[in-house]
Amino acid sequence: MTAETSFYEGLPRLQSFARLADASVYTPLPAGWVLGLSDIVRSTAAIEAGRYKTVNTAAAAVIAAVANLLGQDDFPFAFGGDGASFALPPARADLGRDALASVARWVRDELDLTMRAALVPIEAVRGAGLDVRVARFAPSPDVAYAMFAGGGLAWAEARMKAGAFALELAPAGTRPDLAGLSCRFDEIRSQRGVVLSLIVIPGPAADAAGFEELVGAILRLAEGAAEVGRPVPAGGPAPRWPPAGLDLEARSSALHQRSPLAARLWVGARTLAAHAIFKTGVRVGGFDPARYLRQLVENTDFRKFDDGLRMTLDCPPALADRIEARLAEAEEAGIARSGTHRQDAALMTCFVPSPTRSNHVHFVDGASGGYAAAAQAIKAAV
Repeated sequence: MTAETSFYEGLPRLQSFARLADASVYTPLPAGWVLGLSDIVRSTAAIEAGRYKTVNTAAAAVIAAVANLLGQDDFPFAFGGDGASFALPPARADLGRDALASVARWVRDELDLTMRAALVPIEAVRGAGLDVRVARFAPSPDVAYAMFAGGGLAWAEARMKAGAFALELAPAGTRPDLAGLSCRFDEIRSQRGVVLSLIVIPGPAADAAGFEELVGAILRLAEGAAEVGRPVPAGGPAPRWPPAGLDLEARSSALHQRSPLAARLWVGARTLAAHAIFKTGVRVGGFDPARYLRQLVENTDFRKFDDGLRMTLDCPPALADRIEARLAEAEEAGIARSGTHRQDAALMTCFVPSPTRSNHVHFVDGASGGYAAAAQAIKAAV
């Protein structure tokens, strides 16, 4: 552990998600740190065009690019569906800038989307009277995800969308290192009736106790019933070949710049081999497909705190009704602002640095808008 990474890696790994509603478990970022942020411009149009898997891939690419530049060092990040954010110490600020600029270039050139990107000093956040505080949540023994509080990340995102702290695209031809980024699973159909994506943020009349009580009530509804669960089956997503994301994975390959055809053939061969392994369940070297799928389910990032509560759940419509009714009561009281979006499937985008290690991460979102649509619902209600 280096001095640069000791802050984040030294935070306790909380195993109870409900504890993350308590502001006291969060620790302020050290002075000098920077926030990296990105989002896809006109993501609503991309959703309407059926390209939300591409939007998810663009967002996850930011996290993959930073992680590959950092190597083994852990860092706080958050996946938001149509964008991503992270925090880095001052000595790594240039690394974050390079990663954002190169991913934004790749997104434009390969995915035909426009990505906004910004790098915001923590001092700018604190100058606005807000803060960025971080906690670590460990959904399994193998991974831990950063959770954010303090209002600073939301403020920084709003400033980015207003054009502040903007980063220029990297020069033409620049490509990020996206090794480990994959999109091999098809849409995961709801087993219980509806995949519900929800975002809950503090409202104008919220105090810490009132918002924490609301979050606790939502979590009890979401976790206290047998008919609700994460949107990933216990045995993992069903394998299929060719995968729906084959072209996206080929475009993320370093080989694609030299030969798109060679990249598609290479990714096609690799995904076919992986498909055969998962279908047969045969161990290959140090890779055990059954163990990998168990880890995949446990490691999924389907709930988080990111200046508010975000979750993607698989539940019956009646339970979605109860959750939305509780949120409507909180909105009426000014305790919260919220947005939800119902769909019949979920998406998974993966970052797997090594298939034989257990620290692979899997970002889950709704398949037809997910968090982006839920956020749009909040904006429409203002």
